[in-house]
Amino acid sequence: MDIQLIRTFLEVAATGSFVNASDRLYVTQSAVSLRIQRLEDSLGKQLFIRSKAGAELTSAGREFERYALSLIKIWEEARQQIGVPEGYTKSLTIGAQYSLWPRLGFRWIDQMQATMPTLNIRAELGMPDRITRFLVEGVVQIGLMYNPQLRPGLSASKVLEEELVLVASWPATLDEIPENYVFVDWGPEFLHAHALELPDLTNPGLTLSLGAMAADYIVNRRAAAYLPARYIKRYLDEGRLHLVPDAPMFPYPIWSVWRDDLDEEIRTTAEQTLTTVQSQMDELQNAVLDDLNDISSGDSIEVLGHSDEFRNHK
Repeated sequence: MDIQLIRTFLEVAATGSFVNASDRLYVTQSAVSLRIQRLEDSLGKQLFIRSKAGAELTSAGREFERYALSLIKIWEEARQQIGVPEGYTKSLTIGAQYSLWPRLGFRWIDQMQATMPTLNIRAELGMPDRITRFLVEGVVQIGLMYNPQLRPGLSASKVLEEELVLVASWPATLDEIPENYVFVDWGPEFLHAHALELPDLTNPGLTLSLGAMAADYIVNRRAAAYLPARYIKRYLDEGRLHLVPDAPMFPYPIWSVWRDDLDEEIRTTAEQTLTTVQSQMDELQNAVLDDLNDISSGDSIEVLGHSDEFRNHK
């Protein structure tokens, strides 16, 4: 059976739409329809009920979904194991959002390679929905993301409480920020808390949905934005970015998502090395927060979702 047909079926099932599935698979809607038709012809059963509202699984489709997931998982296990280079015994694929590779994902890989030299590691990049799909299909065994989307067979644990801090490319006070402020979209909870705490910065004229990558934009212009403390530490040390005194901080947790059937030896190694990296990240972040508290006149307020939630880092 064509494995591409199975992937297409699972994508339509997950999105409930031939259109959305075509967007995620980077093919035309007609190609998706043709693949599903071929699959239905092979099985002799209708798998979806088509309507203007989308595509809904039939009873046969729901039954087949279990087998489709198993088929994809077996295929990926076989593909990855056969592809293990000579001298390596096991394989692991990690997926992460762009902002989580520098100074977190890469350090994790270093630690795992040092601890388990015979482990072959592959890195994948993607947004949460793509990484989640890869996790479900078995393409990826562990994912790093900000907003985990749990599915059966997956479990999540918090890696780090990322702290978003206000920085500028010049030594600035909070009153000087509005004219040069760039809003980095960290999601609906951040948007809500940001609007409550910083109403003067709600319409900056420029919004970037780039996560920590926005730092590359900020450092090369007279600009300011909220960025992760652990990410911008080196820019602060180089004098290319500056903390803004008395600006509130916002927590933004990082999660690791694991396949429940991950090889136990690999899981143990991955968990232990991630703990080591987590400790390093805590040190970097705490150093930045200590500096912010030192230059601020009062307590640095941390808010997310409710204006009365805060933590004093002094």
